[in-house]
Amino acid sequence: MLEARQIGEVLGGKSVLGTNFKSLLELIDAVERGLPISTLRNVARRIFTDPSDQRAMMHRVVPEATYKRRRERLSPAESERTERLARVIAMAEDVWQNRDLARRFLTTPHPEIGGKTPLDSAFTELGARQAEEVLARIAYGLPA
Repeated sequence: MLEARQIGEVLGGKSVLGTNFKSLLELIDAVERGLPISTLRNVARRIFTDPSDQRAMMHRVVPEATYKRRRERLSPAESERTERLARVIAMAEDVWQNRDLARRFLTTPHPEIGGKTPLDSAFTELGARQAEEVLARIAYGLPA
């Protein structure tokens, strides 16, 4: 089962968040307060090496003009989207036990989620649930 600590690591870990999450309640509290803006950058870097791809992903969470005005924290809604992406990434890394394989899975269209990539589907809550369901089936050795 995915732990809050794993999601926190994708978000940037203790150096960015100031703590290692021990529970989902701590993670929820951080999201409600607004995550540091650098968490979004860390999530994008976890998947994409190309800076333009990183920016494109970040601006799907926070529009470019809004991002430029942000100083320290994301809004709660932006934090929730960032956490959702981090959760799907953490789950993929946990299932594949290899960051490169997880990255490949997340960026490759999958028939079980309508031909979208798991990463693209994770921009909505229901899409993230679909991606997590596919990952759970893979983890348990079921057809996916």
